[in-house]
Amino acid sequence: MTSRHIVVGVNGSLNSVRASDWAAAEAERHGVALRVLYAVPDRDEAAPVLCSAVSRIRRRHPGLPVETVAVEGGVVHALARESATADLTVVGTRDGGGLTGAAFGSVGMRLAALTRGPLLVVRGDHPCDDGRGVLLGLEDDLDAEAAAYAFQEAERRSAMLRVVHSWSHRHIIPELPSLVPARSPGQERLIREVRAEEAVPRYALTRLRDRHPDVVVDTRTVRTAPADALLEATREAAVAVIGAHRRTSVFGPRLGPVAHTLLHRAHCPVVLVPHG
Repeated sequence: MTSRHIVVGVNGSLNSVRASDWAAAEAERHGVALRVLYAVPDRDEAAPVLCSAVSRIRRRHPGLPVETVAVEGGVVHALARESATADLTVVGTRDGGGLTGAAFGSVGMRLAALTRGPLLVVRGDHPCDDGRGVLLGLEDDLDAEAAAYAFQEAERRSAMLRVVHSWSHRHIIPELPSLVPARSPGQERLIREVRAEEAVPRYALTRLRDRHPDVVVDTRTVRTAPADALLEATREAAVAVIGAHRRTSVFGPRLGPVAHTLLHRAHCPVVLVPHG
């Protein structure tokens, strides 16, 4: 498939059905085709699962172009390859956190660390079109692509965009009480840092607000740990969007703590958008 499309990995499980439902709805919302992929040891085994998935998709989305593909080998590398040309890659998870079926345990994290485009990990059990807003976790300027995706998603859904910007200020050495009712140098420095951090979402999102004037945006800067703040906010979101802050180790690319936490514990689906 050379045209614009979304790809979803299936394996016949209940959670992969949920993932294909979300993928089909997203493809319809994006105005692109859907590619349904099943990775198996023997391609002859793929037909029943793929036929069942396509039958359900076409019944629920009759006008959506759908293509199936069976590949031999591991699902992680198959979907990672597909992500290079897809608008979005979609997978499902179990409540325990890993991908379903043959792809369980750490596979979900491996895929999230390897995909070359946005990855939607379907968590939670609420419908794709339940009217909730889009959540954006904003850390710094490196999250520009995640912010752009979140605005587009909110616009596609005609939904509110809630932006949570979390920061932790540097430790300030305690000072002796001042004899005059004035701010100490440490207090003045902290106030400047607070103002600077609270301005991050405003300046970072100005251009995107201009491009998407119909999107209602609610921004909030919190001083709690980013993962905790976003995890709580996912309770009321249709989907959460965050940047994929990847780190290189001797074991290969790994995700940062925020993405790790949300992939395992978020109350709604999570979109990870890689930088660059």
